[in-house]
Amino acid sequence: MSSILIVTDAWHPQINGVVRSLERTAEALVATGVRVEFLTPQAFKTLPCPTYPEIRLSLTHRGIVRRMIRDFGCEHLHIATEGPLGILAASVARKAGEPFTTSYHTRFPEYVSARLPVPLSWSYSWLRRFHNSGSGCMVATRSLENDLRARGFNNLMRWSRGVDEDLFKPYEGSVLPDDLPRPVFMYVGRVAVEKNIKAFLDLTLPGSKVVVGGGPQLEALRRDYPDTHFTGAKLGEDLARHYSAGDVFVFPSLTDTFGNVLLEALACGVPVAAYPVMGPLDVIGDTGAGVLSENLQEAAEAALDIPRDHCRNIALNYTWAASAQQFLDNCIAAHDIHNTLAGRAKAAE
Repeated sequence: MSSILIVTDAWHPQINGVVRSLERTAEALVATGVRVEFLTPQAFKTLPCPTYPEIRLSLTHRGIVRRMIRDFGCEHLHIATEGPLGILAASVARKAGEPFTTSYHTRFPEYVSARLPVPLSWSYSWLRRFHNSGSGCMVATRSLENDLRARGFNNLMRWSRGVDEDLFKPYEGSVLPDDLPRPVFMYVGRVAVEKNIKAFLDLTLPGSKVVVGGGPQLEALRRDYPDTHFTGAKLGEDLARHYSAGDVFVFPSLTDTFGNVLLEALACGVPVAAYPVMGPLDVIGDTGAGVLSENLQEAAEAALDIPRDHCRNIALNYTWAASAQQFLDNCIAAHDIHNTLAGRAKAAE
């Protein structure tokens, strides 16, 4: 397979795990000679998503998306998100009888439920139909795979993640203010209600709390937690240096499917404290690189004793080259599945 088109509603200027995963995977695929193209909201007029204006919703229709997919001329179509572009691209592929894969990045029903009174069953019913209409749905972890299979999702394929070990590494010195008391307990990621950041900020911990990231909840948390140091969004080496300045990375989310930030923190030598839920269970598990507990405060304090070099060694088990190969193998397998089913249907005629 020499060319892949990735359709995604999540793209710049968003800063999140979905965007980073797609970019790093594409870079690794291109390095092996695969042409990778992107169809994103940057090609269209957009509107801000209600309750989450950083997410832009594309204003277009199926005819335009069909023409753009044709013009890219790629062998395989991968739909990364369930937004307007993803829905239209899936519709185009189904009508043309062409194979495509999807990926399940976020626990969308839980995110919606955190903002609106929408029953989880309604959201999962729609998502099940969307993802089952393709020839494969890629998921990051065994926990997520088991959860979705129990909810009736089919053709699930594993697509793990990686970390840029040359960027995310221990750095000398600290980018944090000198007067911040140690130890530093840090959260990095989107500052939004579904990330459950208040569970971290409400803890009674020694030293300081630091929140790195931007999002719709940032100003409210700044107002409500004046003793916490909020840095805003960070990128590149600046982001990596902020990770490295922490003593414990606290991950309070209950809804993430993986958590790229877990690998980035570990690669910088920072141990993790988290709840024993999907994502941390898969990445941290029994590696000894973090502490998982229903009591987040106990986990955060216990994680202080974990050697930083051990954390980095665990992170180095994850590479973007391996992740990209897994992604490519899934795309090839999806075509085999599609051709097998098409052959059976023809034989039954």
